[in-house]
Amino acid sequence: MNIRPEQTTDMAAIAQVLTLAFGQNNEARLVECLRQSNEFIPELALVATVEQTIVGHILFTTAQLIGSASHPILTLAPLAVHPRYQRQGIGSALIQAGLAIATQRSELLVTVLGHSDYYPRFGFEIAAEYNIHAPFEVSKEAFMIWRSPRYTSACQGTVVYPDCFSLV
Repeated sequence: MNIRPEQTTDMAAIAQVLTLAFGQNNEARLVECLRQSNEFIPELALVATVEQTIVGHILFTTAQLIGSASHPILTLAPLAVHPRYQRQGIGSALIQAGLAIATQRSELLVTVLGHSDYYPRFGFEIAAEYNIHAPFEVSKEAFMIWRSPRYTSACQGTVVYPDCFSLV
């Protein structure tokens, strides 16, 4: 398996992986919208390949944390692995690669809305414990953050997602 930044020639294969992984095309539409937005970070749009075939994709985009101050942060969405390749460590490798890049970029934190039994193994914690909240109703356990070495307790408030998230 190899992990690398996505390329323009990968778009159709990425859309296929997203659609197969989620059973619908909403996430593929989200990724396409985010690619066209100011929140897109090319180095944080990663694919996993096996024998040159794209089998996984992860995207981190910018968001804002609004509290007593505004802080630029990252959000992880979506993460997808082709059903035939799931449970083989590909999603884990994509997350670890993305978090390593986020650390290199000195990002403050990453949010994720996901399974509370999956993401904590990568250092994600319940966001509410740090006074960080989703802009919508969600179970406390599902909304998590990963704190980078640059994180400070001044990072509190409500996350404001890119507009693309409201389109899907």
